[in-house]
Amino acid sequence: MKLPDISPLVWPVLRRHLIVFSRNWKTNISFNFFEPLLYITALGLGLGAYVQPMEGLPYLNYLAPGLVASSAMFATSYECTYGTFVRMEYQKTFQAMVATPVSIEDVIVAEMLFGTFKSVLYGSVILVVILVLGLVASPWALLVPPVLAVAGLLFAALSIIWTGLVPNMENFNYFFSLIMTPLFLFSGVFFPLSGLPPLVRSLAWASPLYHVVNLVRGLVLGQVGAGLLWDLIWLTVFTALLFPLPLYLVRRLVIR
Repeated sequence: MKLPDISPLVWPVLRRHLIVFSRNWKTNISFNFFEPLLYITALGLGLGAYVQPMEGLPYLNYLAPGLVASSAMFATSYECTYGTFVRMEYQKTFQAMVATPVSIEDVIVAEMLFGTFKSVLYGSVILVVILVLGLVASPWALLVPPVLAVAGLLFAALSIIWTGLVPNMENFNYFFSLIMTPLFLFSGVFFPLSGLPPLVRSLAWASPLYHVVNLVRGLVLGQVGAGLLWDLIWLTVFTALLFPLPLYLVRRLVIR
């Protein structure tokens, strides 16, 4: 495998993405803002009125931090699947960039950093919403954006790996239906996993979102302990292990 050719030219590529984003940010942010807000309203306020407290918390307080984490996950995943594929296959942005001194590795790392930016941005927007609603109980919540940055880099890597494996955009339906949706439903966003069978609880440990939810919920509620450190270590190690794969897979597609 060729060693990655990563240089400071990553930053001009990232700047290009941010300039494009700044021109239509209102349209981009609306979906990722309103969908979690609907969940908070329908499930937290509506269904929550009929749900018993979970882990000693009113259901809305339990749900809100999980939606911060899941919003960050989906923001990155959509950007680094559909967005990356369009730039690579339809707009030919990648091919144009590598015709300059920018390497394909610079382009891919910039894609991952842009996905990370979206994770932090959209997760932080929902964090501000739940702060306004009085659902943030601790100043430890100030550490949520750095956690979302680690999570964003991980989900960016996962998403670009899938993008590098599939031949067309229709295959992203499998990614979201078979991977993202199960993570969303069985990572502790909506309910504790303690009531599920032991096998499901064991599988949840392999879910990146499970660890992100633990970290965000613990920081928002001020329930900080050694367990959160292990969640952070898990995310960091998994991100480091995945990092070379999107570089290799997308390079194989672009440089033929």
